[in-house]
Amino acid sequence: MFEKITRPEIDGLPVYSPGLGVEEVKKRYGVERVIKLASNENPLGPSKNAVDAVRNASESMNIYPDGSCHELRMKLSEHLGVSPEMLTFGSGADELIDFIFYAFFKPGDSAVVGNPTFSSYYLSGMMMGARIVFVPLVNYRHSVEGMLDAVGKDTKGVFVGSPHNPTGEICTEDEFCEFLKGLPEDVLLVWDEAYMEFVDDSRYPDSTKYLEKHPNLIVLRTFSKAYGLAGLRIGYGIVHPEIAGYIERVRPPFNVNGLAQVAAIAALDDEEHLKKTVNSNSEGRLFLSRELKRLGFEVVPSQANFILFKYENLTRELPVKLLEKGIVVRDGEELGYSGYIRMTVGTMEENNLVVDAIEQILKKGRSLVNE
Repeated sequence: MFEKITRPEIDGLPVYSPGLGVEEVKKRYGVERVIKLASNENPLGPSKNAVDAVRNASESMNIYPDGSCHELRMKLSEHLGVSPEMLTFGSGADELIDFIFYAFFKPGDSAVVGNPTFSSYYLSGMMMGARIVFVPLVNYRHSVEGMLDAVGKDTKGVFVGSPHNPTGEICTEDEFCEFLKGLPEDVLLVWDEAYMEFVDDSRYPDSTKYLEKHPNLIVLRTFSKAYGLAGLRIGYGIVHPEIAGYIERVRPPFNVNGLAQVAAIAALDDEEHLKKTVNSNSEGRLFLSRELKRLGFEVVPSQANFILFKYENLTRELPVKLLEKGIVVRDGEELGYSGYIRMTVGTMEENNLVVDAIEQILKKGRSLVNE
């Protein structure tokens, strides 16, 4: 009915599917408890300080939020050691990706991304009519040479997640520097560090120290993962002030809600909770990698709060069988890795329950084959 008045850029644009919610899984499969390991959320939840800050600020919900995020800007500036004018804020890092396309891309401009990659890079680009150039990963990692070779005269930006979603692999500092040296100064390098707090690999770069010499670098981070504020939607970019100025022109005046701002400020102060989160993830990631390998799965090395592993050679129905037990994981079919599962690292109790459930499914499958 309305196809004549819709923008051609959104014709055929796929709709993002977040997967089944907890209550839907309970109803559909008749389970009392659901372990949700599909969206890379913090299983420990947010800092108590952040919860208290939200509770205290909740009576001010009738007031518009601070459109400039001033208090958070000052706090984060001090925390990161960067000037306040180098910060820009979004309702999640996803919205900042939208802003980058709004500000710098016109229909026909190209964006270079890995393949597979985080869906927002190409969905946001396609919405603006950008041409998406997909460069296959090599051994689950970005190909620096391949992505640089894909840059053309119409390229406005290269988008790299490190750690990468959905594989969990990082780009080393040497590879990061290769990107910076290989890109023209008028091509943006969008460096997405949503999972950076979980990295323990010494080869991981401190990206912010390169901003002064490389004004085309945009570093994206979020409070959704390690800080446990996914439900409040708040992310930020660390950029050259000129880049920030262009992003500010397309940013809505009150895009980051007030409760998210006070929660983020409180979360930054709770270093103990962040440390507890990172340690719990490191322990759980090591445990899951070891146990999955023991069960015969091919596991991709991860520096994030999730693990990607191949299951189809052992059992073809693992995602469905886990759902029947109330365990929600992300089927790799939706992420460009058919026959794989991307699974969030949970609490140690949850991790043990998941391993036990997988082992039971494998044993049952083998017994059926033998029959």
